[in-house]
Amino acid sequence: MSAKRTEDEVVARLRKVLRRPDVTAGIGDDCAAVPGPRRGQLLLLKTDCVVERRHFLPADPPAAVGWKAACRAVSDIAACGGQPVHALVTCVVRSAQTGRWLEELYRGLENAGRTFGFHIVGGEMASTRGPAMVNVAMFGQVVRRRFIARCGGQPGDLLFVTGRLGGSRKSGWHLRFRPRLAEAQWLAEKFRPRAMMDLSDGLAADLPRLAAAGVTGFVVDPSSVPRRRGVSLQSALGEGEDFELLFALAPRDAGRLAKAWPKRFPRLPLTCIGTLACHGTAEGLGSARGFDHFSAR
Repeated sequence: MSAKRTEDEVVARLRKVLRRPDVTAGIGDDCAAVPGPRRGQLLLLKTDCVVERRHFLPADPPAAVGWKAACRAVSDIAACGGQPVHALVTCVVRSAQTGRWLEELYRGLENAGRTFGFHIVGGEMASTRGPAMVNVAMFGQVVRRRFIARCGGQPGDLLFVTGRLGGSRKSGWHLRFRPRLAEAQWLAEKFRPRAMMDLSDGLAADLPRLAAAGVTGFVVDPSSVPRRRGVSLQSALGEGEDFELLFALAPRDAGRLAKAWPKRFPRLPLTCIGTLACHGTAEGLGSARGFDHFSAR
């Protein structure tokens, strides 16, 4: 019987199996980034799925499920500083879901497309007797000089988080969140963070990934972690599905950002939660571990 592995361990094993083409970013980043059709442009590729009873419940509004399925991919495109352009949607559903449920699902997908500027241009359908699954393959673009990966952070960089964390399921945020697309594009243009990603599996899972990508460590001040009202620190660190931005910024740019952010985004908090540190340092997350697909029940 094979040993139980974490999601990161599974990805690491599969990375050894696959050939590694010469790309700007590949497995392990928020998106794959490959040369685009025009000089100085990168094509961003992302696929993401939501599974019934894991990412949504049978009683959840199907339009909200469609919104979430699309916006998860938009959030990853945003984390790279890019703009979504086209999407392909694959739906694996039960026969009872092929009527109004599926129509409402696509209304949610289309609503996300109108809101964030991409078009659904095709896809696939299949039937199942088990849980439904919706997969979105998204194509985006970004000017090469504004592309932001996970791997550029350096010791001493300041760590920032947008919005507030925790309580996503209880509040329903996981079905109605708005990807920080405009905010990420503004950051990429005006400040160029050294590293950035979206928080989908919780700060306790995603911050170590950002640090590992840049071969750095981190120090977090737990008292500074922005939380939704009534949410415990443990939930804010580990529950996941926040879909906020986590980014590392050179200290010299922090003062300018502190002045510019509230003028540009007055309704969205921006919080400095700590710094990147020397490789091997991991302070401030306590026992929180974040969400893992292969250890979650």
